[in-house]
Amino acid sequence: MRSQENGPIKIDGIDKMILNAFMENANIPVSQLARDLGISNTAVHQRIKKLETSGVINSTKVIVNPNVLGYSTMSFVGVFMNKPSSYKLVLNSLEEIPEVIEAHFTTGNYGIFLKILCRDNLHLMNVLNQKIQQIEGVTRTETIISLEQPIVRQIKL
Repeated sequence: MRSQENGPIKIDGIDKMILNAFMENANIPVSQLARDLGISNTAVHQRIKKLETSGVINSTKVIVNPNVLGYSTMSFVGVFMNKPSSYKLVLNSLEEIPEVIEAHFTTGNYGIFLKILCRDNLHLMNVLNQKIQQIEGVTRTETIISLEQPIVRQIKL
């Protein structure tokens, strides 16, 4: 493996198998992974550490099912700003809104494209009207409600 400063990280077949196994189940025991790959526990630990150090593995985290907690309205919101220089100010305000779960600085019509998670349409309307559209620098928003998310995956290695 090489650092990101020199371009994309090079990974071998064993690294790919480790990454695919972790993307499938981040709780897989290292001993089971070592057995499945036919290498030692130490070798698996060393490879995982190298993948973390190089930035290939960004983090391991629990994924909560929002529907079970009552958050059933997923939407995407295009944010229009009065001027591009408003970006940092608007972004700082968006970070304070817990329903905003992703923000992307984009090309095209929108200055910022958001992924928002709410309990229902009324909650979404409140977030849009009382929070996002009140941010200084935001001129308007355009909302798309997701009806279903049939594909959820990471990049295949």
